[in-house]
Amino acid sequence: MTILVVTGTGTEIGKTVVTAALAAAARGRSVAVLKPAQTGLLPGEHGDVAEVARLAGEVTAVELARFPDPLAPATAARRAGLAPLRPQEVADAAQKLATEHDLVLVEGAGGLLVRFDDDGGTLADAAQLLGAPVLVVTPATLGTLNATALTAEALRARRLECAGVVIGSWPAEPGLDARCNLVDLPEAAGAPLAGAVPEGAGLLEPAVFRDRAPGWLAPHIGGTWAAAPDVPRLSGNPPRSPEYGGPSGA
Repeated sequence: MTILVVTGTGTEIGKTVVTAALAAAARGRSVAVLKPAQTGLLPGEHGDVAEVARLAGEVTAVELARFPDPLAPATAARRAGLAPLRPQEVADAAQKLATEHDLVLVEGAGGLLVRFDDDGGTLADAAQLLGAPVLVVTPATLGTLNATALTAEALRARRLECAGVVIGSWPAEPGLDARCNLVDLPEAAGAPLAGAVPEGAGLLEPAVFRDRAPGWLAPHIGGTWAAAPDVPRLSGNPPRSPEYGGPSGA
């Protein structure tokens, strides 16, 4: 794939760190990271694309619009008195980057249907214009199955390909809910579990992050992660839980 759209089932669930892991795993390929709308930051402050570049190394980092209020892009643009971002602008920028790079990662804001503009334009619309697959980032804990199923249903309704589901922050001590969700998430998504990034991965030294990132992602998105029972931790892989087939919380 040349362009991959990264969305989430909500906010603060690890989309930026997953995007950085995807970029880091694309070794030997030129990578561009596109953030259509950055909200909640003032000009000059460290944003998501800057964080991806810090963790992943040499990438082309592009941010199309920035709005100071930590709100949905359409609302934040309206409050700031600034022009909103349109899905066509996102698609045009991604397509241009794709002519110059081997891989373009488009990281959304919040979930798939968060509004970019007052006409209802969303990241899903941009993905449709691009004909690009969408990777869904989700938490490991309670509530994730419903949110993942709803996101997957929205993708299917728009005939968009789901490239899989990645757990954005696998707990250091996973509980029963997280372990069971390893089995249930692919069914909820109707797509494969495509990886799990360990809790705290964004705090690793960049060189360590880049070295470990492929082990958090499935081969079809550039990694070496083999199967759900082998969910990684910062200090190695946990043993399998014979009762639930996932990693043990012990």
